[in-house]
Amino acid sequence: MKSLAIIFCGVSLVASSASAELNSADTKRLSESAAVVGELRDADNGIPEALWNKAECVVVIPSMKKAAFIVGGEAGSGVMSCRRRNGWSAPVFMHLAKGSFGLQIGAESVDLVLLVMNQRGADKMLQDKVSLGADATITAGPVGRSANAATDAQLQAEVLSYSRSQGLFAGIDLSGGVLAPDTKSNARAYGSNVSPRDIVAGNQHVSIPAAARPFISSLGRDARAAR
Repeated sequence: MKSLAIIFCGVSLVASSASAELNSADTKRLSESAAVVGELRDADNGIPEALWNKAECVVVIPSMKKAAFIVGGEAGSGVMSCRRRNGWSAPVFMHLAKGSFGLQIGAESVDLVLLVMNQRGADKMLQDKVSLGADATITAGPVGRSANAATDAQLQAEVLSYSRSQGLFAGIDLSGGVLAPDTKSNARAYGSNVSPRDIVAGNQHVSIPAAARPFISSLGRDARAAR
């Protein structure tokens, strides 16, 4: 019994230390994601609160880079949290990449928020990678205090996308983009043997890192009853 207790304590220490190894870039990603959620929820022309309250998961990619010179593309790193019975899950670190080709020039940075609106879409987000528009249906979401302006296509989509550039909502085509877990950041936060599904479910002694609590709090501001 004593040896079992020692083993258990060792496992607990490994799990605790893993969650304390976030680097400065991981911490910054969490902080910026919390700020983006707070700003978009407080804005009069922001994302309708009714849609926040219905979302199964939320993906936030702050300061996603858009650059183009003949061959363009978007790339960014962010986090995703999904609903659990007792609130929101620990964040899964994510990465989004999308290439494009065309006569274009310029560079800018956008804040991106994806609302995953049903369990089918949430399950796809927990795969090794998901191709937006192919594996998961995606469309630009409505803005404003009310969700009544949503079209049938928006209400039926698995993912609603919102992008903001220089304080204003701006359209962005994410079809063909690939969203995948950031394995290195997740390993630093939770351990190398912990999967995205484990993180969302709270398995493997997963707990919310201290640096992620402001982000989780920003998501928790809704009146939807726990299921």
